[in-house]
Amino acid sequence: MNMNPLALVLSAFITIFVGFIWYNPKVFGTIWMRESNLTQEQLKTGSMLKIFGLTYIFSLMITLTLMSLTVHQSGAIGMVGGPPLIDSAKPSFKAFMTDYGQAYRTFKHGVLHGFMSGLFFAFPIIGVNGLFERKSWRYIFIHAGYWIVTLTLMGGIICAYA
Repeated sequence: MNMNPLALVLSAFITIFVGFIWYNPKVFGTIWMRESNLTQEQLKTGSMLKIFGLTYIFSLMITLTLMSLTVHQSGAIGMVGGPPLIDSAKPSFKAFMTDYGQAYRTFKHGVLHGFMSGLFFAFPIIGVNGLFERKSWRYIFIHAGYWIVTLTLMGGIICAYA
């Protein structure tokens, strides 16, 4: 299984791209600011380089996790000890990868797993945090929706192109 690092690097930008649209005042930005008790002036403070830089680093971490969730062949590679040990794997592994190395490597399949990751992992985490922070359901659904859409797109790109 060949990996395309460029696809992983580019898929990490999805969080920023979707965020620009999702949190735009004409989409959910105004509601999000009201539910978060933030003003336009408060949002202009802080180091944008730090915020977007760390966002991108965190997004790279997410892409690596999504790769293991969307690309099923990652599990087979892990069973032989990871990429450094592929060359010393038994012939049965090589035969398996020849037969199934590209199975389920489609955008559609990645979208399915990305969506499931958003719905069954990101949404509950955001929900728990929001409940303890006494945030509204609107706040929870805005953030959960963002992550569901983002992880769905990232999963599709990673599965099809990484």
